[in-house]
Amino acid sequence: MKGIYILNTPAYDLIYGEPERRRIAELVDIYAGQQTAQSVQADPTILAEADLIFSGWGCPKFTAELLDAAPKLKAVFYGAGTVRYFVSDAFWARGIQLSSGWAANAVPVAEYTLAQILFGLKSGWQHVLVYRETRKLTRVPVAGAFGSTVGLISLGMIGRLMVERLKPFDVRVIAYDPFVTPAEGASLGVEMVGLDELFRRADVASLHTPWLPETERLITGAHLLSLKPYATFINTARGAIVREDEMIAVLQQRPDLVAVLDVTYPEPPAADSPLYTLPNVIITPHIAGSMQAECRRQGQYMIAELERYLAGQPLQYGLTRAKAAIMA
Repeated sequence: MKGIYILNTPAYDLIYGEPERRRIAELVDIYAGQQTAQSVQADPTILAEADLIFSGWGCPKFTAELLDAAPKLKAVFYGAGTVRYFVSDAFWARGIQLSSGWAANAVPVAEYTLAQILFGLKSGWQHVLVYRETRKLTRVPVAGAFGSTVGLISLGMIGRLMVERLKPFDVRVIAYDPFVTPAEGASLGVEMVGLDELFRRADVASLHTPWLPETERLITGAHLLSLKPYATFINTARGAIVREDEMIAVLQQRPDLVAVLDVTYPEPPAADSPLYTLPNVIITPHIAGSMQAECRRQGQYMIAELERYLAGQPLQYGLTRAKAAIMA
């Protein structure tokens, strides 16, 4: 089979390192050099021989016109996360197989979140702030990682990774996900609760919900206001899922709370946003997902998918139209 890379150059270098490119070349005839969305739009005839496309950030939109230029295309291996920006009705109508590195990208998000959960259970950021202010060995209340409660909002790929990563610790895990039954939650070792109850009970609440029309502004100021004293709220999902104006008001009212925000809406926040200056907001520049060498995990996942495809096996991370529609 013949294949081609189409993605932006930084992504190509990050996702498909030399070992990954060498392995793909052993399995597929890479018949042209790396392309970008701009180059294939300028000369779509380069797609005429492509059976397979290897992509990542910077994938072109698969319009009907672009697909007409790729009549042999059978599968796209996308070594990054969400695919919603480049799929189209025409893409799904042609029955092209699609796999994404979403599961690989979930791993560093879970690692970042685990670090923040454990630090949050120690009231870590609250101690940083009070120590800096008082310059004394001042202590604040601590939930600790023994018998405390961690609340996970959504049990998708990242939420389920969090369940596994929290098992070695003596914490109780509760979760809100309207698509997970209490029996399924119990099988995972998780107590399923309502969203209001989760915020009332959690010592740390961590958001992992995809950004969809139904989830926009899902998390309200009332939810955050109901958190226990010295609780921590973590958002590694999308900023638009939170009513940030209400969150800011609560954080101004409740200096005991800490919000750890790796994502905001808009991103970055406006230059005059209180998120930059509120002492109990820890804001990081969208670093939870794959960065630098971590991106090569996504390329390796795509190699494993390619091997399954060539062996006639189902894709482990294959996406349907319905599944792609609810991805973050």
